[in-house]
Amino acid sequence: MLLRITKSMSCESKKMSKNQIEKLIDVMARLRQPHGGCPWDLEQDFKSIAPYTIEEAYEVVDAIDRNDMDELKDELGDLLFQVVYHAQMATEAGHFAFGDVVEAITTKMIHRHPHVFGDAKAQTAADVEQGIWEQQKDKESKRQAAESILDDVPRALPAIKRAQKIQNRAARVGFEWPEATNVLDKMEEEIAEMREAIANGQKEEILDELGDLFFVLVNFGRMLGADCEESLRQGNNKFERRFKGIERALKSSNTDIKDASLAQMEALWIEEKKKERKAS
Repeated sequence: MLLRITKSMSCESKKMSKNQIEKLIDVMARLRQPHGGCPWDLEQDFKSIAPYTIEEAYEVVDAIDRNDMDELKDELGDLLFQVVYHAQMATEAGHFAFGDVVEAITTKMIHRHPHVFGDAKAQTAADVEQGIWEQQKDKESKRQAAESILDDVPRALPAIKRAQKIQNRAARVGFEWPEATNVLDKMEEEIAEMREAIANGQKEEILDELGDLFFVLVNFGRMLGADCEESLRQGNNKFERRFKGIERALKSSNTDIKDASLAQMEALWIEEKKKERKAS
């Protein structure tokens, strides 16, 4: 009886989800109707909508960082709407429909998880990420047709995340330092080159060396097992939190931050660090 009830609830849930998705697709189609649709939506194309898609993905991450589940629900809806939006434009152009998107990702996920849907074995997350996942991706036509193992690393990724993905790909074929400390040696070499570029006073050379420094620092973080994008995000949050503390302290003493000296602000910065240490 319990099994029958569970199956019934599952079927009802699927029916409800299907109806809700169809309603969303209908709303999107209505917005894009040439006669009676939304003038703004009708003017959009893949390229103009892409920045909104990226923005919505970051807002999902922000809601997760703040552990705001109500906000996460809304932001996931906004992100889903972006998928429906692109699928609607593709449908209009005769490329593919929303159902094709669903079918493609379903097929892909089954193929990439042979340890769940097939006979492969995986005991840990590392077994999946470092072994099965990449092996299955290597079998896919897109990667097999590539001239370089770096070809399918998206260029639109944030620069730090893309750097880490590029480095991971190179490391898979053995192009990697033996130890993370070796990267520190390389970093010192790049710092010396930066000092030389500054001494030469050539802006283009300085910016080129700055790019090298960023890349080596990301590699160091990667070899430590860090998600460098997330590490920088946390660093941004820490700076924002402490700087706002400086603003509050100055405001409480009726001091405009524009009138505060660097020494005052540095002293308040140290106080904010002390408060965080005590709180932790």
